[in-house]
Amino acid sequence: MSRGPIGVGGPIVSGKGLRRRGLARIRRLAVYAGPYRWRLIGAIAAMFGVLGCTLSLPLLMKSAIDSAIIPRDTHLLVIIGGIVIAVGVVGLFLSRAETYLTGWVGERILTDLRGDLFAHMQSLSMSYFERQRTGILISRLTNDVEALQQLVTDGLTSTVRNVLTLVVAGTILMFLDFRLALATLVVFPLMAAMTYFFRGQSARAYRLMRSRLALVTAALQEDLNGIRVIQAYRREQRSRAALADLNQSYRDANKTTVTSSGWYFPSVEFLAAVATCVVFGYGGSLFVDGSIEIGVLVAFIGYLASFFDPVQQLSQVYNTFLAGTAALDKIFDVMDDAPTLVDAPAAAALPAITGAVRFEHVRFGYNPERPVITDLDLDVRAGQTVALVGHTGAGKSTIIKLLARFYDPQAGRILIDGHDVRGVTVESLRDQIAIVPQEGFLFNGTIRDNIAFGDPEASFDRVEAAAREVGADRFIAELPDGYETRVQERGGRLSIGQRQLIAFARALLVDPRLLILDEATSSVDIQTEAHIEEALQRLLADRTAFVVAHRLSTIRNADLIVVLEHGAVVEAGSHDELLALDGRYRGLYGDWAEAVAR
Repeated sequence: MSRGPIGVGGPIVSGKGLRRRGLARIRRLAVYAGPYRWRLIGAIAAMFGVLGCTLSLPLLMKSAIDSAIIPRDTHLLVIIGGIVIAVGVVGLFLSRAETYLTGWVGERILTDLRGDLFAHMQSLSMSYFERQRTGILISRLTNDVEALQQLVTDGLTSTVRNVLTLVVAGTILMFLDFRLALATLVVFPLMAAMTYFFRGQSARAYRLMRSRLALVTAALQEDLNGIRVIQAYRREQRSRAALADLNQSYRDANKTTVTSSGWYFPSVEFLAAVATCVVFGYGGSLFVDGSIEIGVLVAFIGYLASFFDPVQQLSQVYNTFLAGTAALDKIFDVMDDAPTLVDAPAAAALPAITGAVRFEHVRFGYNPERPVITDLDLDVRAGQTVALVGHTGAGKSTIIKLLARFYDPQAGRILIDGHDVRGVTVESLRDQIAIVPQEGFLFNGTIRDNIAFGDPEASFDRVEAAAREVGADRFIAELPDGYETRVQERGGRLSIGQRQLIAFARALLVDPRLLILDEATSSVDIQTEAHIEEALQRLLADRTAFVVAHRLSTIRNADLIVVLEHGAVVEAGSHDELLALDGRYRGLYGDWAEAVAR
């Protein structure tokens, strides 16, 4: 089962370019902290308190050794011991406050970001979703947002804390004994070179890892949705093999990040141990010569740990930064994809319509160079039921999408009651339209919830009346909990016909002025169709309806039948008028009648 290329598309970006872009992404993410600035300030204040408590301990140890232990001043030793305990208790509470506040702010940021990302996805045009795999979009909302957790809950304060610790500890080391401080610098050239190489390699590896994780998620989503087809065609083994290849590619990308961390962090620890040995050797000789106090040497070693620990921590934070910015790249790439279909600046709300529809010289193609609709002229009076017929690819469903304004035509215009649909708001247009697709999509919830999907505040009486009008009340009454029966995602426990009846009831509940049926009866059995046809005859009397259908009964009862070929109207009229023409429609009708007879 082919999944497409494993690698990541797009140009190769240098490590410096990735870091510059990463910082820009972090600044953009920081905007989400604005509403929670006071809690963030509290977290930073607590962090400064923790830093002060941590850095004061080596100096207290120095005082205890040089001023209390060596002179045998037990009273001063008790006082210093009490101060150390007090500092530890204060540090404990401040550390707890910092952890709570940063976690609280971080989780709110992630919640807001995920909400904004989902809202933006909902605003994107239909063409975007036809280009993107659903699983990759799910990965953006789940995997990529979760990858930011450590960055937003600990990354900022950890970076500030470690930078300050590094600067303050380095300054104290110079003041304690500049000779020992200079001696420790012998390891820094090698550490700087290692860090530079590590950062460049990790930046590329984390970006690759995020892209390959999205491919794994997309494959899982696709296979789980199509499990019935996979099992029917015995493709389980190939599906597993394809997923194994994707998993291996993700593992390889992840292995690169783990390997680089695996050699870098132990190397930093080794260099810190080398620096400590230098201090012990050189500092010990200075103590023997009497040119340094033992308390200074002990304090220096304590601050040396406080100096090298931030180097490791900052490298780990950088790892977190790389993982987070790689995820942010993916998230903001989606958020930067602007909708291609937006309300015009002066768009007004569409007033209540009667349903008169006119297509004037409409031209449209999903690829503008290959038009699906060439030069469509069609005039539909309010209250008419229009059947769109033609061979596959004639443009029937495309006309429906243009009418509902999922797309805008490249030329010509579509008028509803004289209003150009591009001049009114999309919301006000769709408020007066109901669409029933070929497969009635049901959401996880109750039967009642699904019928009332377009109007969640609808009373139970209205829900029941809509179900009764389309004949859905018969099978609903037989369900264990009636209208409160829960259905699984996509309505897996119901038959195709039952799902479609609920979709009809959902559309009728909102009382649309313009009803669109896109092959909505193609999956319904003859007995069920009879109930629907009976209901439609009553319910479409005062509505304009566009019907894409292959069922003879639906077509015959239409007020206007439009025969399409290559995106243009070749015949239009009533059933009897078109049969009398002895043209394209008569041929199509003969094919359908023959198929029904078989």
